[in-house]
Order: sequence, then structure tokens, then C-alpha cells
Amino acid sequence: MRSRTGGMWWGTTIEAPDPGGLARFYADLLGWHLGHQEPGTAVVAASPQGPFLVFQQAEGYRAPVWPPADGAQRPMMHLDFQVGDLGPAVADALALGATLADHQPQDHVRVLLDPAGHPFCLCLDQT
Repeated sequence: MRSRTGGMWWGTTIEAPDPGGLARFYADLLGWHLGHQEPGTAVVAASPQGPFLVFQQAEGYRAPVWPPADGAQRPMMHLDFQVGDLGPAVADALALGATLADHQPQDHVRVLLDPAGHPFCLCLDQT
């Protein structure tokens, strides 16, 4: 975009019933820092230049259902994180408050749900 200049942030925005709490979960999970917080919004950053995950207050929030089901709130996006060892990575996420999804469609991927119910995947690095 022509109107963007150096130092302007960018990121993916995720709706949550508790944006600060969900931001702290992802900051701990990823080893990133909580870059900004105000009522209704919290931002997690890998570095001052990003990337950024923005968590925004959502009134009437309904957690998505995994796997998708007719008539239920569908996941419209999810985050994937590559890991070197699934066992310890899953254990770390569970210790921080994630839950393991019942449906696991692939042997080299684990689908988890964050504390707000958003699915995210830990993907084994198979290189």
C-alpha cells in the first residue's frame, strides 16, 4: 500500500472474549512479548518490526467448532506452528492452557484449541 511507511505495524486480528488473556497465552507459547495492551485490544509481537498477532474484544463471542459441523460456528482461519518434536510441543501448549482436539486428521500434525477455543496446529518439521 502506498500510504504505509516504515514502522507501521501489520498483523492478523483474532477475536476473543478476553483479548489480554489470549495474548498472554500466545506470548508464552511462542516466546514473544506483549507489545501493547489497552481495554479491548492486546498485541503480541515477535520483534518491534513484527510479525504481530492482534487480539480484539468480541461481544457475543462464540468459539469455533473443530472439526467443522453444520450449523455451528466454523473456524474461518487457524494458525500453524512448525515444531521439531510434537510430544514436548504439545505438552508445553497444554501446560499453558490449550486443549487437545478430539479430531486429529494427520499423524504429523496436532490440532489444539487455545483458551478461547480457536484451533491451531503444531506441525512436525519433517525435513
